[in-house]
Amino acid sequence: MKLKNNKKAIVFGGSGFLGSYVADCLTENEYDVTIFDVKPSSNLKDNQKMIVGNILDFPLVKESIKDMSVIYNFAGTVDLDMAEDDPIGTIKNNILGNGYILEALKGKDIERYIFASTIYVYSSAGSFYRSSKIACEMYINDYCKKYGIPFTVLRYGSLYGPRSNQKNRIYQLVKQALIERKLAYEGNGEEVREYIHVEDVARCSVEILDKAYLNQNIILSGQSSIKIKDLMIMINEIFDKKLTIEFLNKNSELHYEKTPYSFNPRIGKKYISSHYIDLGQGIIQCAEEICNSMKKENVDQLLGKQ
Repeated sequence: MKLKNNKKAIVFGGSGFLGSYVADCLTENEYDVTIFDVKPSSNLKDNQKMIVGNILDFPLVKESIKDMSVIYNFAGTVDLDMAEDDPIGTIKNNILGNGYILEALKGKDIERYIFASTIYVYSSAGSFYRSSKIACEMYINDYCKKYGIPFTVLRYGSLYGPRSNQKNRIYQLVKQALIERKLAYEGNGEEVREYIHVEDVARCSVEILDKAYLNQNIILSGQSSIKIKDLMIMINEIFDKKLTIEFLNKNSELHYEKTPYSFNPRIGKKYISSHYIDLGQGIIQCAEEICNSMKKENVDQLLGKQ
C-alpha cells in the first residue's frame, strides 16, 4: 500500500520493538518519519529523524508534533510486571503521557492519532497495565468527541520477532533452547495465545491509516490460536527434538489462560491481513538473530559443531 506523498509522521516510542518496525514501514510508504524516544534508536535509518526526549516533557512533545500529520504513540510502560511493581509510574508514563499528546493535538489538522493499546482491555487480567490502557482509550474517545481529534486505537495481541528482548515469550524460549538445551515454562502449557509476527503487525499498523478505520478500535493478533505446549513442541522439533521440556505449573494472575476476553462493552474489530509470516518461519528467524548476536564459537558449541 502506497500512501500520499509529503506526509510527516512521528512515532513516540519509536526506538522500541514494535515502534521501530512501524517507523520503517512508514518510511517505506513515503512518510517523512521522526522517532521520539528516551533513548536513541539502534535501528534509525539515514532518512529518519531522531528526537531524544521524555513523553512527560509537554513543551517538547508539543513542539515535536507541530508539523506532523500522523502521530503514533508506543511510548510508556509496556511490561506487565513493571506496571504491577510501579502503578504510579505507569499512570504517569501511560495515562499522563497520552494526555499530553492529546492536549498538544487540540486545534491541529491531523490525519490520525494512533494509540497502541492491548487486548488486555477485554480481560480481568493485566492489573495496572490493563487499567492504564483502558483509561487512555477513554481519554482518546472523549478528546475526539470534544475536540474532533481523529484516532485509531490498536489493541495488540502477542507479538514476536527480531529486535525483541528477554521479556518476549518466544525470544525467551528460543534463547533458552540455544543456551540451555531445554524449554521451561511457568504454567501447565494449556495457555492459549494468538502470536503475530512484528513485521505483519507493523504493516497492518500503517494500513489502518485508510479512512475505513477512522475512529475505530482495531484488534491486531495472530490468525490462529496455539497452546503454549504446542509452541514448545514446535520449537523442539525445529531443534531436532534435542530439548528437554519442563512445565513449572506456576501461573501468574497477571496473564490470561485461554482467552483475554471477558464481558464488557469495549467492542473492537479484528483486522485480518491478506498475508502473514508463518510462525515456524518466524521462530527460525528469531533463532538466527540470537545466534548472530552471540560469538560464533559459542554458537557452534551450543549447536554441537566442532
